[in-house]
This record gives sequence, structure tokens and C-alpha cells, in this order.
Amino acid sequence: MGITTLKDKTAFITGGASGIGLGIAKVLVARGAHAVLADLRADHIERALAEFAAAGQTEAVTGVELNVMDREAYARVAADMVERFGGVDILVNNAGVGPEGPILEATYADWDFGLGVNVNGVVNGLISMLPQMREHGRGGHVVNTASLAATVYMPGSFTIYAASKAAVLNMSENMRADLAEENIGMSVLCPAFTKSNIHETGQNRPEHLREGSAWAQSEQTLSERPIGENWMEPEEVGEMVADGILADQLYIVTHGDFRGPMQTRHEALMAATPETETLGLGLN
Repeated sequence: MGITTLKDKTAFITGGASGIGLGIAKVLVARGAHAVLADLRADHIERALAEFAAAGQTEAVTGVELNVMDREAYARVAADMVERFGGVDILVNNAGVGPEGPILEATYADWDFGLGVNVNGVVNGLISMLPQMREHGRGGHVVNTASLAATVYMPGSFTIYAASKAAVLNMSENMRADLAEENIGMSVLCPAFTKSNIHETGQNRPEHLREGSAWAQSEQTLSERPIGENWMEPEEVGEMVADGILADQLYIVTHGDFRGPMQTRHEALMAATPETETLGLGLN
């Protein structure tokens, strides 16, 4: 079902020029794919392309500047993918931001930013790219980047981030069967502590969503947070994703550290659920 080899496949990766996205791109290229690095940041694209050039892989990558919240721009890029590559084979909806701050002070601007990138960015990728994946007849695979934060209780300051990632997790689970009928696989990546640039969230906030935000100071503090030396390397996540695509694996989970909190949440939910069926819906 879906992708059985990465060789000669075209992978479109949002947030693909740094962090986890770049790690995924490097692994897919190493396994024979062509990676399209779609990224908001021109400086990240330039740096990433230079890395590939230094490795003698210039022909294996393409850089595309894209704001995943811009639907018109996404439509133009999608049309270009059809013209240049005959459509994409692998869609990695990876672009994301990590807004955090006092949740009771959050404004519409803060919610619109977090949900706009992390949820609508994924939706825009699906709406823009799925038609060509369904039409070219080669099968395909979609990877949506959620987070282990979507599976556990989180501090209130992470509410917007965790809620957005929970939406991505749920849509991935629920779309999988329908995509399978089109020979398209679906995976949801749930990472935790990885060496990425998510601490630059504030730099990536559009100007119109800075106005009225209550989290300017929180984002400044986040930008100064050091990356842990023991955090996972992006390429290690990339290997998991590549293997997950080939195995048509629904859940790609990077860290075992969350098992306990995940179990606590699951047990609390089950404990609150009546043991007897009421409506006989047959959902088992």
C-alpha cells in the first residue's frame, strides 16, 4: 500500500529547510528521493541547499519559499509540482510553530497564529497536494507532524500548541482508511525533544499576528532557550520517518519518555467511560 521504495520519488516537505524537516529531507535524499524543501525562511533554504551542495547532492533537492498559511501561494506551488515533477509522491506536512505563554492572557492573535500554522497549514497541504497524488496513479504517502504533547497532559502554557497538535493527530488517524482506498499511506509523526529551530517561533510570526499578541515576552524567552545536548538529532527522526513510510506505519513515535504520562491520561479517560453500551453504535 502506498510507497514501497523511496528511489526516484518526489517528497514535498514543509518546514523542510531546518530542524526535523531538514533531517527528513537528508534521509529521503540519501535513500534516492528528490526532496522539495518548502520553507518560510529564505535564509534557512539557502543554508540547507548549501549543505546539500557540499555533499554533492545539488540535483537531489529543490528549494521553495512558502508560507503554509497562504492558500493562494500553496496552490501556485502545487501547480508547479505537477509541471516540474508530474506531481509529488510524498507529502510531509511538517511546518509548525511552538507558541507558548500564559494561556489566560492569550489573545485571538496568539490562537490564530498557533492554529493557523499547525492546523490550517496541514489542511492547506492536504487540499493543495492530495488531488495530484490521487490523479497521477503512482500511489503516495502523507506524513503529518504532530507531537507527543498531543497525547499527554501539558502545562497550561502549552495549551495552544498541544491543542493544535492533537487536531493533527486526530485527522491523521481518521483520514487513513479513506486514503488507503486511493493507494496513499498516512503516518503521523509524534516527536518530542529534538534539535530544531522551533525556539524561533516568534521570528516566524506574521506581522499582522504580532499586533494584539500577549505573548511577545514569552516568545522572546523561548528564543533564548538552549537546545539540549542530549536531544534527538533531526536525522535520527528522519530515519524513523523513512522507515515508517515504507512500512505504512500510522504512528511514528520518537521518545519512550512519554509512556507513563500517556498511560495516565488513557487510564483516566477509560475510568470515566461507562462499561456498558447505551446506543449500540458498534464502534468497537
